[in-house]
Amino acid sequence: MLRRSLTLAAATMVGMTGAAATSQAAGEVNLYSYRQEFLVRPFLEKFEADTGIKVNVVYASDGILERLKAEGANSPADVVLTVDVARLKAIADANLFQPVSSPVLKKNIPEQYVGDDGGWYALTLRSRILYASRERVPEGAITTYEDLADPKWKGRICTRSGKHVYNRSLIASMIAAHGEEKAEEWAKAVVANFARKPQGNDRAQVKAVHEGQCDIAIGNTYYYALMKNNEKQPEQKDWAASVRPVFPNQDGRGAHVNASGAGVLKSAKNKENAIKLLEFLSSDIAQEMYGELNHEYPVKPGVPQSAEVRSWGEVKFDTLALSKISDNAEPAARLADRAGWQ
Repeated sequence: MLRRSLTLAAATMVGMTGAAATSQAAGEVNLYSYRQEFLVRPFLEKFEADTGIKVNVVYASDGILERLKAEGANSPADVVLTVDVARLKAIADANLFQPVSSPVLKKNIPEQYVGDDGGWYALTLRSRILYASRERVPEGAITTYEDLADPKWKGRICTRSGKHVYNRSLIASMIAAHGEEKAEEWAKAVVANFARKPQGNDRAQVKAVHEGQCDIAIGNTYYYALMKNNEKQPEQKDWAASVRPVFPNQDGRGAHVNASGAGVLKSAKNKENAIKLLEFLSSDIAQEMYGELNHEYPVKPGVPQSAEVRSWGEVKFDTLALSKISDNAEPAARLADRAGWQ
């Protein structure tokens, strides 16, 4: 089996020549993945054991779209797995995905989580929520994304760059909810409330709340579970203990959700195996494994959530189709620039 475990930036991504050669053989599928190896390896090993199909993987932190464009029809990749809908949208807009019609995928994945014409399929869900200081923010003091713009939070909000795909999708959801003009007003007001220049990842924001640099952070749900249960870096348990997760807009449209997802490339040399891989990733066992490993929400209805996720209670999520939100990804990026959310 050829398996590459490469975490690479676009500038340093290396070729997949060996995989390209082996991909011609029956019983293999080539995957480009934005998801980290420790997360996807268990699923892929299970898939290989169940089907006998070898999975060859290139892991990347960035630059897959540029790589696919450069490789063109000669790309060895069959499937791309991403951590957000904006990247799925970008690949779809580049006309690199092919429509996939599968009774299994249609049964497992609700329509709101499927790209136009079956170009991509969401596989897990994560909500972008607020983390409020348990000491300095009274319960109920902030309940919506719109509340982030309130001047009472001036100098009290921490977040990562507005250019990051997670925040870009949140801004895109605000455009979908309020229109671009109102969303820009909101973003500028949020920026005015920042405690510091955007920096770091989602965990760094919660750490900043713990250290008193700010009182409210924006982050994805699963980071809370990963910090709360981190035995290798137990100081992160203290970070998690210092904040209260707030699922916004529970009395309105619901909390914004993003998704990991995947699509089959037009250049796929192993199309049937690629579809089998997507079907497996939407199955009960893969969905439950994802939930247990990374505490994300299963996209397939009826699959049990992890005990940690269940402890957060019933949550109302925005039901707007992810494809509608991803349509606003590029306007959201420009809006973030105009708002100074760098």
